Amino acid sequence: MHKDTSKGRSGGESTITRRQFLTRGAAAVIGAGLLTSGYAWQGEPNWIEVTKLDLRFKELPSAFSGMKLVHFSDTHLGFNKDARDLARLAKHISKAEPDLICFTGDIVDSNPEDLVEAVPVLAALSAPLGKFAILGNHDYKNTQLVTELLESAGFRVLRNKSYLLKRGGAVMAVTGLDDLLHGKPDPAKAIAGVPEGTFNVLLMHEPDYADTAQAYSFDLQLSGHSHGGQIRLPFIGAPFTPYGSLKYINGLYYTEDKAMPVYVNRGFGETYMPFRLLCRPELTVLTLHRSMS
Repeated sequence: MHKDTSKGRSGGESTITRRQFLTRGAAAVIGAGLLTSGYAWQGEPNWIEVTKLDLRFKELPSAFSGMKLVHFSDTHLGFNKDARDLARLAKHISKAEPDLICFTGDIVDSNPEDLVEAVPVLAALSAPLGKFAILGNHDYKNTQLVTELLESAGFRVLRNKSYLLKRGGAVMAVTGLDDLLHGKPDPAKAIAGVPEGTFNVLLMHEPDYADTAQAYSFDLQLSGHSHGGQIRLPFIGAPFTPYGSLKYINGLYYTEDKAMPVYVNRGFGETYMPFRLLCRPELTVLTLHRSMS
């Protein structure tokens, strides 16, 4: 005799209808979306990740071996971040006890006046070898004011310029280039006064410029611009990155021809959308070592 099982299972557990299944499924999707959007809006943008990395170079003078270079980028003050947020980042920078501090552009999102309140925060940062900055594409609304404010905070703003650092009788250089999208980067002009064979760290906002920069006497390029994609998806990565960071997007790379290391910082701030997903704000602490091989 056929047993009717359509009314229920043992123990009184009833089956669900197709309508109930679809209703519960829709509720789960909506709930997950709300949870994710809340995390991407209020959670991850405020969850700083400190990335620590050791890099070795044969060209680095022994006097600079072991130096700690702290790299931050893309604060985009005035959009989803302000001076109070920057103060949180500054605590991490100071805790790292940097020898050298480098900022790679987009200090503001649009209005240079949004930097004013943050000047004391930046001024309080210290590093024995100095603080250096370049401009990003978002800083070009008023480059003069942005430059003046950064300089008032103790940063040397490098626009197609180099600066020689000295320690223990040895010399290394930091070079900064103009932004690729709104400026006129000129590496030949920038390194004109750098002695041949000098170890040189390049600050360039757009990371893809590394394929051009590798033809010059640079040993390491530090960049930002990409925000690491800002929104990253499982198994896919960043579905969108801006022009200038289509190839080098997040983390450490080496150029194909020269094998010059390029580090792309994910940035501290956000732009266009106040969200981050699977792409936390980043502070990078690079320890440079002299390699004997």
